[in-house]
Amino acid sequence: MTTIPLCDPADPRPRAPRTRLPPGTVDTHFHVFGPIEDYPLAPTRGYTPPDAPLAQYEELGRLLGFSRAVAVQPSVYGTDNRRILDAMRQSAMSMRGVAVIDADLPERELLRLHEQGIRGVRINPVFTAGTGFSIARPLADRVRTLGWHLQFLADVSKIADLARAVEALDIPVVFDHMGHVPAGKGVADKGFQALLGLVRDGRAWVKLSGAYRITVQRTPPPYGDAAPFAEALIAANPDRVLWASDWPHPSIPVPMPDDGDLVDMALGWAGEAEIRRKLFVTNAERLYGFEPILPAGSGHGDKNG
Repeated sequence: MTTIPLCDPADPRPRAPRTRLPPGTVDTHFHVFGPIEDYPLAPTRGYTPPDAPLAQYEELGRLLGFSRAVAVQPSVYGTDNRRILDAMRQSAMSMRGVAVIDADLPERELLRLHEQGIRGVRINPVFTAGTGFSIARPLADRVRTLGWHLQFLADVSKIADLARAVEALDIPVVFDHMGHVPAGKGVADKGFQALLGLVRDGRAWVKLSGAYRITVQRTPPPYGDAAPFAEALIAANPDRVLWASDWPHPSIPVPMPDDGDLVDMALGWAGEAEIRRKLFVTNAERLYGFEPILPAGSGHGDKNG
């Protein structure tokens, strides 16, 4: 019998970042797990996470300086979206969600998910119990009229003719974790260059997250070999990049990082204030439909959507 690996928990005592995140920051990718008796894990999962409760995540938001978030369905729950839906309903934060669904989900259930704040569907061929690329086209056809997007957890260096595949979907697409290309392949990798082209042309969004998933380093952040990927994506089109914590960092190949270090690393990638605001605030507002929050001194912003 194959043993399912147990993940380390997130750092329970992260430090505050040296610079707080911009007002209105949206964390576009986090997970909640457990308790297992209420939210059983898929038997075909690729890893077993420890509990990662909503209260711990909300405390992280207060420490780091974000107040809005996107709950993303992890592979270990398959198509049972109850855990993220409950988190979205229970949280004091303004939240949206990205679900995992079957292509034959009844229309009434799709509409119900939309009413609860779901704005995208995740396609995950990396971890078992996730969904693969064969379902992308029928899913796109199901959710296009809702204004949703497809979110891919995939290594783009392994996808033949990425640009054509994305164009055929005729729906907004988002790639997790900088395209998940191993840093050792470098930014000249053909698949990553194809992703850069999609971002440059405004045909794809990318989350600048999961640097620890592509690095070959085993030291704490910053992960220097991941920085060229993030910087290349920002340079290609700063209007199509999104920041995400990827908390609680499940199933990673490096020692558990401090979330304060991860924020400082991302702020360093962005550099100037205008780019930071796009990366952390306004791009996510547009993609997920959050109410815009105006920067300080520019007037009265709307309440979180």
